[in-house]
Amino acid sequence: MKIYIGSDHRGYDFKNKIFNLLQEMDHDVIDVGVHEKGVSCDYPQIGHKLARLVVSDKRSRGILICMSGIGQTIVANKVRGAYAALCYNAEAAKLSREHNNANILVLSGKFVKKNQLARILKVWLTTKFEGGRHLRRVNQIKRIEKGLK
Repeated sequence: MKIYIGSDHRGYDFKNKIFNLLQEMDHDVIDVGVHEKGVSCDYPQIGHKLARLVVSDKRSRGILICMSGIGQTIVANKVRGAYAALCYNAEAAKLSREHNNANILVLSGKFVKKNQLARILKVWLTTKFEGGRHLRRVNQIKRIEKGLK
């Protein structure tokens, strides 16, 4: 699977760890930034770029990292068709896929434990969308995005 990954300066080290884990899982990983350690950057630019890439490449997914994960979640969800879920554990990652069909996983460099990272990634990448009642709700979200009721 093609996976776009991006972080701000506070998520740089975590992003590199995730990048390596994804490559070990045989995914095609594209790093959209930040590319330099210790250089402050504005996370909205990276989150917006990644969300646009994921939306334009329907068979891809994205992973964003910042200190709390909150800012990246907000900015990614401003892009129509981007469904970013902030997940601090594997259960939330599973539900974000099963119930919400999230195409962007957002992680916190501060609140996600490094020893849980591989499990969160594996669960999020392998869990399928359940459809059914959840499809009805996801379709409602899409109608809201379009300004419809």
